[in-house]
Amino acid sequence: MKRKQMIMILAGLCISILAGCQKTPEDAIVKEKGASSIKKYQSTETKETSLRETLKAPERYTNKATYENGVLVIDTDAEVILPEVSSINTYEVSAKEVNQDLIDSVTEAFFEGGKFYSGFTYYDMTKADYQEDITRLKKYKAEGNMDPYEMGVNEETGELFFNIDEMIARDEENMKTAPEEVTKEEVKPSFGLEHWESKGEEAIKQVDEDSFSGVAETEQGIYDYKINYTLAPDIDIKISKNREDLRDPKEFSTWMEGEYVRGSEGDSYNKLSEDFLKEKAGLSYEEAEKLAREKVDKLGWDLDVYGWDYAVYKEGEGEVTEDSILDGGYLFHFTKILDDVPITYTASYGGGLEDMDSTLEPWSYERCDVIVGEDGIQKVEIYNPYEIGKVQTENVKLMDFDSIIKIYEQMMEVSNADIAEFEKNRTFHIKKITLGYSRIYDPNTDNDTGLLVPVWDFFGGFDTEMDGVTEKRSGVYSTQSHMTINAIDGTIIDRELGY
Repeated sequence: MKRKQMIMILAGLCISILAGCQKTPEDAIVKEKGASSIKKYQSTETKETSLRETLKAPERYTNKATYENGVLVIDTDAEVILPEVSSINTYEVSAKEVNQDLIDSVTEAFFEGGKFYSGFTYYDMTKADYQEDITRLKKYKAEGNMDPYEMGVNEETGELFFNIDEMIARDEENMKTAPEEVTKEEVKPSFGLEHWESKGEEAIKQVDEDSFSGVAETEQGIYDYKINYTLAPDIDIKISKNREDLRDPKEFSTWMEGEYVRGSEGDSYNKLSEDFLKEKAGLSYEEAEKLAREKVDKLGWDLDVYGWDYAVYKEGEGEVTEDSILDGGYLFHFTKILDDVPITYTASYGGGLEDMDSTLEPWSYERCDVIVGEDGIQKVEIYNPYEIGKVQTENVKLMDFDSIIKIYEQMMEVSNADIAEFEKNRTFHIKKITLGYSRIYDPNTDNDTGLLVPVWDFFGGFDTEMDGVTEKRSGVYSTQSHMTINAIDGTIIDRELGY
């Protein structure tokens, strides 16, 4: 937060206070942003030449600059990607209305023919479940493993946070009153469902006015299905397939993007080969993409595949190794494409706040990510579907590429001015520069309408050394944008904030 505030002050007041191997520009070239970002921009005359020609953008841009007495290095060796169009418009955009029709669209797209049950009763532990847990814990104890879930030691008491004997005793007590089998409560995916929640020895009826937690049984498997609208205007829809291949159901497990296991090296990562990832996926890219498209097309939201990556299902919280990977698949990022110009996908969700004490209700980006494995859909995340409005500015006037690059290079220096306070060194590897749409909005005025504007994103990774720990991220597969610049007026867009 401190760094973000510093960046905005420097950019807005046009102050340059940096020192390094290169001369710091005397005149700042970044404009202040805020409510003025949501405005009507200037149109320009229509040209038959491509945007690349009009903006004088090269196929590739390279430059290496060193700052802060060698602590900070910005190494840019990037492909420059532009849509094959001659002009770009700006569009009004708003949050799609959240209602039963939206919920039904998702339900029908991903669970055709499925049966749905309340998630609050479906996972009640039976006598058999408790006995299985007791047997597992006693096995750990017999092997001398008193901290099987690696919760660590309480420094104040010197005792383990996880008390295996207490857990065994608790399981044995709960098993006495546990049911022989789970009672499934069939429901319709929707808001407003009732469920009972234990409060001490009492059971209190709760109504989920703006959320749904359920389980879907389908021919392809059993899925957790959750919809959360408690942080409106943000809506968060998550679908995840239940795993039966876990070596320990209590062990932490998660799907990971391939970029973190094939483009990173360090104390917690061991790079995995593409051959290993393909073998774990168990199906071809073409088969996976076909299934992902079929499901997303049923939503009727005009989404298309923007990019993809491998995905791996990792068990345990330790370092990434081949042994820790239980499964694999393909991760597809879907986005809207307007007049052949895509909304750029980045790893950032947007919707952050500059002040954690703020009472604003932020609005995160639209995103739709689908993981497909050998036995079908594995995981789906859908956030904040957009409703595209009318064109606000037709054939909007854009800054030339050279002007954008000058802003990028100055602001990469500015935004990392304090790096030496925290790290021994950092080298950025910028591998891709793209022009596409991003949504901006003014959360102080309106938190569910905004504008789609063309922006330049600078994607890559970085190597760093801090407190004796070294991490290397090549940036080759990265979806992390380290700088986002409004292509119209050169203002810096904070991807974490979303404006």
